[in-house]
Formats: sequence, structure tokens, C-alpha cells
Amino acid sequence: MLTINDLHLLASKGIPEKQIEEQLACFPKGFPFPEIAASASVEKGIRLVAKDEQLSCIKAWDEYLLTDKRIVKFVPASGAASRMFKNLYEFMAAGYDEPATSFEKKFFDNISRFAFCDALNAACLSAEGKSIAELTGEGKYKAVVSALLESHGLNYGQLPKGLLLFHSYPQGPRTALEEHLSEGAMYAKNKAGEVNLHFTVSPDHEPLFKACIAQKQALYEDKFSVRYAISFSCQKPSTDTIAADMENRPFRDREGNLVFRPGGHGALIENLNDIEADIVFVKNIDNVTPDSLKYSTVIYKKILAGILVSLQKKIFEYLWLIDSGKYSHKQVEELIHFLHDTLYIRKNDIKHLEDAELILYIKSKLHRPLRVCGMVKNEGEPGGGPFLTLNPDATVSPQILESSQIDLNNPEQKALFEKGTHFNPVDLVCALRDHRGRKYHLPDYVDKNTGFISVKSKDGKELKALELPGLWNGAMSDWNTVFVEVPIETFNPVKTVNDLLRPEHQ
Repeated sequence: MLTINDLHLLASKGIPEKQIEEQLACFPKGFPFPEIAASASVEKGIRLVAKDEQLSCIKAWDEYLLTDKRIVKFVPASGAASRMFKNLYEFMAAGYDEPATSFEKKFFDNISRFAFCDALNAACLSAEGKSIAELTGEGKYKAVVSALLESHGLNYGQLPKGLLLFHSYPQGPRTALEEHLSEGAMYAKNKAGEVNLHFTVSPDHEPLFKACIAQKQALYEDKFSVRYAISFSCQKPSTDTIAADMENRPFRDREGNLVFRPGGHGALIENLNDIEADIVFVKNIDNVTPDSLKYSTVIYKKILAGILVSLQKKIFEYLWLIDSGKYSHKQVEELIHFLHDTLYIRKNDIKHLEDAELILYIKSKLHRPLRVCGMVKNEGEPGGGPFLTLNPDATVSPQILESSQIDLNNPEQKALFEKGTHFNPVDLVCALRDHRGRKYHLPDYVDKNTGFISVKSKDGKELKALELPGLWNGAMSDWNTVFVEVPIETFNPVKTVNDLLRPEHQ
């Protein structure tokens, strides 16, 4: 099936032949739907932090910051922002020249409120010799959009979100990247005054990110009295997935070469695995606010992190106890209750396990990466949600699932999905080492049965594309997971350009 050229291509990407075989086997059989046992809620599976407990959580994190542990803020930031401007691209292709839809009218009616307005005005003057006001006054609205999106202007259609001007300040506008520098200084500064940030970027955009950092780093170091250690990584070619034709055979282009596609954000588990850190914050590039509105975000980041390190301390104590072999029946009962009541891990036949089997089971469940995930009340925003899900080993544990992972043709599963009270804003704090200080090998904890197949096209022919298990879904399926309710004001994504007009971005 594979030619000499194919084998050379695989070798150049670092992809073993066995990986191709495994991926091709997924196309005919697809992926099974996980079985939901319950929607997580504050009554079952989502922790609600009382006011008096919040202070102790913040204190636990502030004390952890004074240790020698390494803390990293990890920000997925690859990909162009073209989807953010989908509506404006549609306007450019439309048969009319003036704003007609409510989206188009809102954009132009409020154009002066965007942080990029001055830069766009300069781009219009350079490209057209006229200002935004002059162009729109002459009905040349598309010339303004062209100056925003295309390479003769700001080129926002091809830039990553991290490099777009998001927010206005008296000192000048800030990019989303800069907001992460600011935010990181507020909750991830270690005792030496250092803030470690890691951005995953595309190879094409990496020089642009580095140029922005070179220009802005000293300014924020001075503002927040910190030193930044900023690193970048790109999605590994070895995480690309093979495409298949509609008969589930390897898809080949016009030259007969195998076609590979990026494996989705789940591929970033490899990037996360390469990071040297004890604790890692994970947050998307577009979920930021101006400094004046960061208070709630910073407080709850500290609360989540405080819960994480407190849980980790308890888990480490239990693992050392198990390793010692000196535990009482009462202590074993305490371990079981911790699994049930704190980590929400349950196993129906646990009473039938022999003593030795029981201890091995408990240790296997405790000895794995840990994450605390903020969850927001569901107010109609898109995104996955928190569930208690049946695992292949017959246990039930907390999982984050996307709607595409749920069998909506099954009335019972659909009902559980629709009962969901919260959704996933991608607000994670992760612990990556065990009680002996050893790094977990994160790819070992991926559930490979949680991928996704979609239909795309290339060269006028349909193909099947395989997405790897999502970073905070199947890629972290076998982690210990704790859900914590966080307020809606901590979730401020920018999915379309008009989202920048929301109060939380002004």
C-alpha cells in the first residue's frame, strides 16, 4: 500500500508506519460515542467555592508561588484569525456595496470603538489616500474592509488572533498577546519575580510573535516589575493525520502523494508534554479582558490553582501512604471516599475487589496527572460541557465532552446533554508531576477512541479528515479532573470581530 516515496515522507514527518495503519483503521469503523452517566452540576460533580473558602484557596496558591516549583502559562495561539472575520469576507463577496446585514451595520456604526481603528485609518490613507470617514462617506465600505483584511493593509485576515489589536488604553492599544503578558504577571509570578509563558504558534507566524515580544517585553517587565521567560512551539509534523478517500483508502493528491492534515488542538498534548513545569495554566489566546476588568479572572485563577495544589498535596500524602504499605482499614476507607466524593471517580463493583486489588485500583486512579477546570453557567455560549462519563474500565469519572462526541440520536443521552447546566470555557490549571517529582508522560493518558472524522475537500475531491482527541477532551481523558464553578465574567472569547464591541472588551 505504501510506496518508497510514502515511506520517505513518513520518515521526514517522524510518523511510524504503525501510526498510519491505526489511523486508517479508524475511518471505516469511526469512533464510539462515550456513554454519559450524568450531566455534571453543583449538586453532583461541580464544586462551588464558598466565600470563606475562597480566601484559603488564594492563600494556598500565594504560598505555592513562594516555593521553587516551576509554573508556566500555556496559551494555544496558532492558526489565522480568518474565521473571526467570516461575516466581513461574506460582505466583500456580496453583490451589494453598502452594509445590509445587522452584523455589517454594527461593524461600521461602531468602527471608531475598535482598538485597531487608528491603525485601520492609517492603512486606508496609505492604500486609498482617504480616511475611513471619507471612504464610507463615498460608499466605499469594501475598501475599508479590504484595508483591514488584506495584505496591502493590516492583513488581519491572515494574522493570528494573538497579534490583533484587541483593547484600547490611554497609552495605546494592546494585542491579545500583550494581555496574556499582563495577566500572567498577576497570578503566575514566582518568588524570583519571573513569569514563564509558552505560546503554541504556526511556523509562519512565529517570527511575528517574536517580533512583537521583542518590541513589548521590556515595557511590561517594567510595568509589572517582573522578568518574562517566553517560549514558543509549533504543532509537530508527527501529529499530522493521514487523510482518506471516501472508500477509506489513503487520499493522494494530483501528484500521487499522500495527503496529511493537522491533527487539531489535541495534537498540542505533545507540546504540553515537552514543557518542563510543575503547574501549568491553560487558556485560549482570545479569552482576555483589559486590565480594568481582570480582577475576577485573576481571583478565580488563584482559586483554581489553590484548589489544585491543595488536592495535589492530599493525593501525594495518599500515594506515599500506599507506597509505605502501612495503612489501616480506616485509611483505606478514607481513600475510597476521597475517590468518590472529591474526585468523583466511582466503580460499581469495588466491594468485590480483594484487598490487594483494591489498593492497586486506588493507586492507579491517584497516580495520574491532575487538572482543575473552571466551568461557567450555561447561558447559551457555544462549547463543550462537563459530564460524568463511563470509562472503558467500567469506572465513572468527570470528563469534558463536545456536542459532537455525544449520541444525540439516543433519547437518553440527548436528555442528559440538554440538562447540562454548565459549559467549558477552557480554563484549566494542571499538575504534571507525581509524588516523586517525576513528569507524567502525557500521551499515555490520551483516550484514542475520542477522535473525530469530518468530510473536507481537496483538488475538487472529497476526503475524510481525522482529528485527534481534543486537548481538553480525549487528550486528557485519563487525568484526574475536578470541576469548579467560575463566574461568567471570566469567560470573554472573541469569536467574531464584533465581539470586541462587547462591554468586557471596551
